[in-house]
Amino acid sequence: MLFASDISKSYPNGTLFSELSFGVVDGDRIALIGANGSGKTTLLDILAGEMETETGIVSKHRNVTMGYLKQEPGLQTNKPLLQEVLEASTEENALVYEISAAHEALSSVSDSWEQDLLLNRIGELDMALEAAGGGYREHEAKEILSGLGFNKEDYFRPMSEFSGGWAMRANLAKILFRKPNLLLLDEPTNHLDLEANLWFEKYLTSFDGGVIVTSHDRAFLNQVATRVIAIEPDETVLQRGNYDDYLVARDQTLEVKQAAAARQEREIKRQMRFIDRFRYKAKKASQVQSRIKQLEKMQIVRLPRATRKVRYSFPEPPRSGSEVISLTNVSKAYGDNVVYRDLNLAFARGDRVALLGPNGAGKTTLLKMLAGVITPENGKRKTGHNVIITYYAQHVLELLNPGNTIIEELQQSAPKESEQNLRNTLGGFLFSGDDVRKSISVLSGGEKARVALAKQLVQPSNLLLMDEPTNHLDITSREVLADALGDYRGTICFTTHDRTLMRQVANKIIEVDGGEIRVFPGDYDSYLYSKQMRANKTAVTRRVSNASKKAPYGRRRGRRIGAEEQLRRSLTKEANKLARQLERVTLSLTDYEARIGELEAMFSNPDLFDDPSKITTSGEEYRLLKEETKSLWEEWERLSLASESVGGKLAKLEAG
Repeated sequence: MLFASDISKSYPNGTLFSELSFGVVDGDRIALIGANGSGKTTLLDILAGEMETETGIVSKHRNVTMGYLKQEPGLQTNKPLLQEVLEASTEENALVYEISAAHEALSSVSDSWEQDLLLNRIGELDMALEAAGGGYREHEAKEILSGLGFNKEDYFRPMSEFSGGWAMRANLAKILFRKPNLLLLDEPTNHLDLEANLWFEKYLTSFDGGVIVTSHDRAFLNQVATRVIAIEPDETVLQRGNYDDYLVARDQTLEVKQAAAARQEREIKRQMRFIDRFRYKAKKASQVQSRIKQLEKMQIVRLPRATRKVRYSFPEPPRSGSEVISLTNVSKAYGDNVVYRDLNLAFARGDRVALLGPNGAGKTTLLKMLAGVITPENGKRKTGHNVIITYYAQHVLELLNPGNTIIEELQQSAPKESEQNLRNTLGGFLFSGDDVRKSISVLSGGEKARVALAKQLVQPSNLLLMDEPTNHLDITSREVLADALGDYRGTICFTTHDRTLMRQVANKIIEVDGGEIRVFPGDYDSYLYSKQMRANKTAVTRRVSNASKKAPYGRRRGRRIGAEEQLRRSLTKEANKLARQLERVTLSLTDYEARIGELEAMFSNPDLFDDPSKITTSGEEYRLLKEETKSLWEEWERLSLASESVGGKLAKLEAG
């Protein structure tokens, strides 16, 4: 019934959507979603013919009628509500008007032939009016008004007496009463209570025509939508299913993009190492230029966001010592189940640690010991100088006072903060305007989780321990949390199953399994890379071990191996050996350079050293690391050139 082909719209500050194509047929109920300002209303205006598209066309079938509900109620008349709705049906109105005119003409005509013509016409019009609903239409109008929450007393009240929210309901009733083939609905649920919302859901699910609707009500979209059009920052996504189906597909797509982005970043770094090492060597000029051109042609993978990035202004936490907290020879057991034995762990100021491991591995137990919530049987827990701990666990939602408003809840945690600062913080957690006056008792689980998170972060702590902070949060709220943790100026240790959050926040990964911990300096992608390299090395070692136990293929079969095959095997063996050596050197370089970066950051701020003697020790460590790094780069250069040489010989051999 409607088709949009390659439509685009942009403004001076950016493009809303580009080359968007989709069609709408009977039975389609399309959820149009996107952040505020993403272009949802603009797209509806274009489809309704109220705004021009910059490119492409919008076409609809000749007999398709359209009803467009806007977010603004428009000017209201003094007509009674019921009359306003009844007059919305232009087809019936035209028939009634024509019947009235025919009756008036009949009263002034004396010619019998003309009278017969008028009587026949009145009969035809009456039949048409009956087919269109006729006298039953008033009953239909009252059903719609009742479903949307109006009382019988409201039917005869002037439209001008209704508030904006009720005027929007009246406009929606007028559109539904007209029975158009295609409904364009911009935030119809904003002013509906629960009962009206449920009635409206049932109405739309039984509607025979097409529907395109925007709404912030996730349950409503899940109940109604059969397709989703999502206007995202860098693309417009079309997805079959309801809103939850879209989120699942989006999450899967995001994982693929994240993996592609991580691979691409590693490849860029690898190519840049080569370029930086050989940029000024004449013999390698052609290879350097070739790699520069490859990088220029590379299409950068960009990760989408569901929300705009928010900057927070949290209270400045007091400065802690350089060693924030430590566990020394700690043991913890629950009955016969020994979780940790002789555990040693320390966090430095500025660490942002993600704890990884299977369920039951001991991540929550570790967090509780760090927080002082539980006491180990053996060992020592020590907090550094001036350390103030905030611990977020799922039970903190239960500690919210249901009688408080959201803003009052934050004021209790940060009494010295101004209301405006607290409002700004709540705005970052998706509570804006009058939302901050909502009672805690009416909030959903996800909203309570956002309030609890905001409470934790407005407290002037410098060590934040968080156990699964992403529980109850949707994708948008998780992005908000990542922004908040990115702006938090203390030390963080957290557990989560959300890989996106780990990628955006963590600068150190601790793997917990079987009572053992392994510390990986660097972000989540570096951790994955290290794991993959170890797995590859293990696999290569296993293959070499297995091969050494077998007789050479040619000798085993009693055949001589040809010279070319011998050369191929020799080159392949050498290539594998060089690859393993190169991986080892690369991993060492990554670790050493990360530590050098940490030391340089410390040297730039001498206040970081509580003990002056540490400066001397750290300086010696820095000198040795620089020397070792220089040697490793020389080794990397030698191995890289050798690897390329062997690879070139193999390629020529394969080419014949």
